[in-house]
Amino acid sequence: MTIISKDLHIAVNILNHEGVVAIPTETVYGLAGNIYSKKAIDKIFEIKQRPYFNPLIVHIKSLAQLDELAKEIPEKAMELAKTYWPGSLTLVLKKQSTVPDIVTGGLDSVAIRMPNHATALALLEEINFPLAAPSANPFGCISPTSALHVESYFKNKIPLVLDGGKCKNGIESTIIGFENNDPILYRLGSIIIEDIEKLIGKIKIKIKRDNNPDAPGMLLKHYAPHTPAYLAKDVLKLIKIFSGKKVGLLLFKEKNIHADIKYHEILSKKGDFKEAASKLYAAMHRLDKLNLDLIVAEKFPDIGLGKVINDRLERACYNNH
Repeated sequence: MTIISKDLHIAVNILNHEGVVAIPTETVYGLAGNIYSKKAIDKIFEIKQRPYFNPLIVHIKSLAQLDELAKEIPEKAMELAKTYWPGSLTLVLKKQSTVPDIVTGGLDSVAIRMPNHATALALLEEINFPLAAPSANPFGCISPTSALHVESYFKNKIPLVLDGGKCKNGIESTIIGFENNDPILYRLGSIIIEDIEKLIGKIKIKIKRDNNPDAPGMLLKHYAPHTPAYLAKDVLKLIKIFSGKKVGLLLFKEKNIHADIKYHEILSKKGDFKEAASKLYAAMHRLDKLNLDLIVAEKFPDIGLGKVINDRLERACYNNH
């Protein structure tokens, strides 16, 4: 049976015995295991039903741990790490030979970040190995931003969800890699690209690939509800096409809602991108439990975090554009 608990010692014991636990971070909950234990990493892939070619993000407790995992670290990478860690930035760097290939999808690079969550950092301090921790959801499904989301996905499949409350950011980390020392954006995330470019200059964008991804989060269909979902600039126009269907709306700000629509989620009445991002996945989870015929999501203004939210919605609605 899966238990939800705040007790770090239970998590430490499970991880030390090559088990997996769900842990909180400021982005989403992760399914965590010792990167040096094949048994633990196999469990992560098995429980998530995640393909082995899709790399995992390794979580560390301090900048000093970076050299244990990565080599030939570009100057710009160090600048980013010193500025944004702990935080919602993942760096893809050339890996040390000690990092198992199973963690990196067979690539010669490894994705690394230091989470900005007190519980996650306290846990990392109590163990003597880094943690692989992809999102704690079945592969391709909506990411979890609460302990209950994780528990509802993995009843009896994992022993523990370490409860750290609701995730503050609610959107996965931004992923930056390097090719010939030039920075590449592999995934839009909680830290907007405009802020990163102010620090290190222009970044090439390479965010979608449906096979052999260079980093996590690049697949075209991802973060998706079971209910068919559609993304629309004009929500009311799309609703008319599906007249007579049981429709749920996912909206940025409050607006005049069609009288026939009983189910809707408003992500930020005041139009705040950060608030909308933090509430996005929880709102998708609620709509997905209503036995709707379809979910219609409103396209966000394509700037800053709005661009990041649109990225998640496009992947959630892939095949239904």
